[in-house]
Amino acid sequence: MKGVLESLVIDSESDHNTQDTARRVAKMYLTEVFRGRYMPAPALTEFPNIERLNELMIVGPITVRSACSHHFCPIMGRLWIGLMPNEHSNLIGLSKYARLAEWVMSRPQIQEEAITQMAELLIRRVSPDGLAVVMEADHFCMHWRGVKDSATKMINSVMRGSFLKDAALRREFLSLINLKN
Repeated sequence: MKGVLESLVIDSESDHNTQDTARRVAKMYLTEVFRGRYMPAPALTEFPNIERLNELMIVGPITVRSACSHHFCPIMGRLWIGLMPNEHSNLIGLSKYARLAEWVMSRPQIQEEAITQMAELLIRRVSPDGLAVVMEADHFCMHWRGVKDSATKMINSVMRGSFLKDAALRREFLSLINLKN
């Protein structure tokens, strides 16, 4: 980080405002912004599906933060998860969805890959009949640089199992999270 500051001709030796900036920024990236890259996945509390739940479950919106891997600019958004559990599914605590989302999003990446990673992680951990993940986010590489457009958002989805096969289920999920098909 000190090398980046030097290449930008920012005086990190004698300017009292930037004397410790390299250490602070590096620490921020390691322990906060990109911590998902350096830490194992969070532990999950799993419960057996005693009641044999097999109806649509929706979690969200979960606030997510990331950084694009192209410019390290912030990505700020919301994530929704739809699940169709079955009698063999593992049910996880509500807060665990947010913890998993934070872990996946806390690394440099692009939105399209991030929600695919989230979907695959949930498929492995919960084993539902169907899974839907939708993310809507602001990309600060659009706000701060290039076209400097602050209105554009990206919305994308990943559908697996019954959400992919059943158009009515997919429409129900999307209507309940108030996003258009």
